[in-house]
Amino acid sequence: MSCSADRNYRQHTVHRGRRFEKQAALFFEQQGYEVVERNWQASHLEIDLIVRKDDLIVFVEVKSSSGMKFGHPVEKVDRRKIINLTKAARQFVIERDISGCDLRFDIVTFVNGELEHFPGAFEATD
Repeated sequence: MSCSADRNYRQHTVHRGRRFEKQAALFFEQQGYEVVERNWQASHLEIDLIVRKDDLIVFVEVKSSSGMKFGHPVEKVDRRKIINLTKAARQFVIERDISGCDLRFDIVTFVNGELEHFPGAFEATD
């Protein structure tokens, strides 16, 4: 693969990911959540969506796949990813001086464009 082909592939992947993140945000808005942040970054870590409803803050990881050939996209959220999401969420809570809220980690997947929501998909971990 040439450098330009590799760059085009990455741009396509990022564009597709952003499109699914927008669909996930719309899904949460339709459920009565407020989108607080999109693609929030703490150093080299990123949280795709942060949404809030009343005293609940949800950190959302969005994954997509065009099929099941390589497994379900939820399986892509491995231990290392969970540790990184936990670190980023802690940083968000510290920076925003958040207290008195419940926190939850959700995964939203898209398989062939179909949204699946996994509320409370994992617990914070070190």
